[in-house]
Amino acid sequence: MSLINALMGNASAVDIAELEAELKPILADTESLALAYKVVRDMFIFTNKRLILIDKQGMTGKKVSYQSIPYKAITFFEVETAGRFDLDAELKLWISGQKEPLVKELKRGTDVVEIQRTIANFVL
Repeated sequence: MSLINALMGNASAVDIAELEAELKPILADTESLALAYKVVRDMFIFTNKRLILIDKQGMTGKKVSYQSIPYKAITFFEVETAGRFDLDAELKLWISGQKEPLVKELKRGTDVVEIQRTIANFVL
């Protein structure tokens, strides 16, 4: 990923082999990584069992939030792509037990079709 893409927040695919060693302590015994995207310091990680959202906070990124969403808890999902002049898109996940959807912004360059297909494969 180029420096300009990183500064603009464009998502890039992450090498699963490199990420596996980092996430091994938090993965279940039968869990494996399927797809991962990085947007500056934040990550969307799709495993065979759940979606993991990693949010690095603050200037140093020392504080990290790991949000785990089992696919069986996702009742509805939407990927809203922008018009021609707005290059961003949004991922909206409705999770059982919550009224409002979880909304994540997807910057230009994110493969929204691949994200949508991955969610569909695991949720449906």
